[in-house]
Amino acid sequence: MTQTFTVGARSRFVTVTAWVFIVLGAMATVWAGLQNATVASMMSTALPAAGTPLVTGLLLAYLPWVAGAGLVLSVATLTAAVGLLLRLDWARRVFIGVLALAIVANLLGLWIQHEVVQSVVDSTLESAPLPPQAAGVFGGFVIAARVMGGVVTLGACALLAWIIGRLMSPAVRQEFA
Repeated sequence: MTQTFTVGARSRFVTVTAWVFIVLGAMATVWAGLQNATVASMMSTALPAAGTPLVTGLLLAYLPWVAGAGLVLSVATLTAAVGLLLRLDWARRVFIGVLALAIVANLLGLWIQHEVVQSVVDSTLESAPLPPQAAGVFGGFVIAARVMGGVVTLGACALLAWIIGRLMSPAVRQEFA
């Protein structure tokens, strides 16, 4: 039995995905704009301390560029999601690219998260007089937070990869013909 696709038929998957990312993209754009304003206002006073690790110092030095990249990515997400709702093929391709870039950024974010948490924990434990039992409990909470952050990040990456796979399927691609 042959399978017939109706060209231009609108699937719920594309519509729901587009609306979810329109809302998320709008919120991310507003948040990134506020973040850029905050970074710009504090950059004159926020210089890396002498004892900060090399990578943390580099992160602070390039913070305006990272915040600007976040703003560009959130605007690109919003634009591609609106195009996805309108069933524009270029928007589907851009949306897939933005999701792939988000996966890479999230995976790199695991490393940045580890670096920042390690820096904060080290500086806190150096300055706080804790008994060894309390330090052990504190260390357990830090490990649990790292593991949970890694699980949530990997789950989000898996969800984004699944969305990419669905957007590249023949049934969805025919909507954009």
